[in-house]
Amino acid sequence: MLIRTMATLAMLACTAGIASAATPAPKATLSPFPTVGEAAFITSIQKDLTARFPTPQAAESAGYFRYGNEDSSGAISYANLKWQSTNPQTPSQLWYDVNGNLIGADFSVLQSNSPAPPSMWGVDYRRWVSFREHVHYILAGPNGTETYGATSAKKFAAAGGNVDDPKAATLVKMGLVKDASVVKRVFLFPSIWDLIVWVKTNPNGAFAMKNPLVVPSANAEKDDM
Repeated sequence: MLIRTMATLAMLACTAGIASAATPAPKATLSPFPTVGEAAFITSIQKDLTARFPTPQAAESAGYFRYGNEDSSGAISYANLKWQSTNPQTPSQLWYDVNGNLIGADFSVLQSNSPAPPSMWGVDYRRWVSFREHVHYILAGPNGTETYGATSAKKFAAAGGNVDDPKAATLVKMGLVKDASVVKRVFLFPSIWDLIVWVKTNPNGAFAMKNPLVVPSANAEKDDM
């Protein structure tokens, strides 16, 4: 789901033009390569997540669902709406390439529970980046296809919607959809601290913005830079 440019994502999170919201770039002051203290975390999730969630079908069986298009890094994001990751075995999001291979994950902590970036699992707290709350929706298309969209929490609330319990009727009122019956899912992406990690080996580092071993398809979204 994932946008790999933090500045772009932060800007979009404040507007109606949000795309997928899963992986911005790590802090520029940090190396994308894990430190000695972070290496154990990376090794553990690479082994564990690859074994348990090798395909999107495995993720869906565990309660994850796709909510966005392929992003510019070649990642397609799946979320489980559990935004408080309590251990390395429970990522809030998983990402797959267009061939259905697991390539990465997001872990998250609710900002309502942690005003400051968390310090967990030996990972430098500066790797956790901030996302403002926003609302995502999934529309049913022909032949089982889906269309993905999002809007800012501020605009959703201004239209009379409850961001904590968003309903399809508000999307109709906003003019984002014509008929509430085509809305398969609408949900709040809350304000979180987010940690992005490549599960697939990345020559550029597990915390890098992109992975040269993952080639985006022709349909991937482009960087808005």
